[in-house]
Amino acid sequence: MFTGIIEGIGKVESLRAGSAGHGTRRLTVKTALDVGTLPLGASVAVNGACLTIVARRPGRPAMFQADLGQETLACTNLGALVPGAHVHLERALRLGDSLGGHLVSGHVDGTGEIASAHTQGGTLSLRVLTPKDLSPFFFKKGSVAIDGVSLTINEVDSSALEVLLIPHTLEVTLLGKLRAGDRVNLEADMIAKQIARFVERTHGR
Repeated sequence: MFTGIIEGIGKVESLRAGSAGHGTRRLTVKTALDVGTLPLGASVAVNGACLTIVARRPGRPAMFQADLGQETLACTNLGALVPGAHVHLERALRLGDSLGGHLVSGHVDGTGEIASAHTQGGTLSLRVLTPKDLSPFFFKKGSVAIDGVSLTINEVDSSALEVLLIPHTLEVTLLGKLRAGDRVNLEADMIAKQIARFVERTHGR
C-alpha cells in the first residue's frame, strides 16, 4: 500500500530480458532514496506500479532490481523505459505513517495519454485521455494516481480528466516534463472502484 506522495526520483540503469523467462524483464534503478535498508522482497512503487525488490549489487546500497511480469508490461508504461530515464519512487506505507495523499495500491489500472499541458501562472494544467473502461471510476474532486502521484481531479468527462499541478508538485515530481503524446500510468481511487463493482454485482443479480 502507498500514499501517492513521491519520496524520491530514480534513474534507470538498464531494462533487460529477465532470467526467469516467460517474457519477464529485469529493471535496474539507481536512486538517492534510502532503499538500502529495505530487504529483498520489499515493495517499492516505480511510477506508481508496485514492484518487488529481487536483487541488489554488492556495495551499491542505492541500487535495486525488480522483475516486470507480462501483466505489468501490458498495463503500465514501464516497458518503454530506457537507460537514463527517470522514475518516481515511493516505499511501501507502514502502519502509523502519515497518509498525506490517498490510499494507492500500486496496481496500475492502465495507461492514459497526455492530450495537453498548459501553464497557468505557476501551475500546470494536464489533460489526460483515459481508457473507456476506467472512465466510470473518475469523478470531479475525486482522487487519481498519475505515474504514482496522488492528485485531485478538477474536471472529467467520458474520455478524459484534468488535473492542476501546484508549484510544489512540479518541483518534487517529473510531471512538469510531460508533453502531449506521453503515456502515463493511471490508478483510479480504490474506494470508487469497490463501490462501482459492488453496485454492478448487486444490480446484476
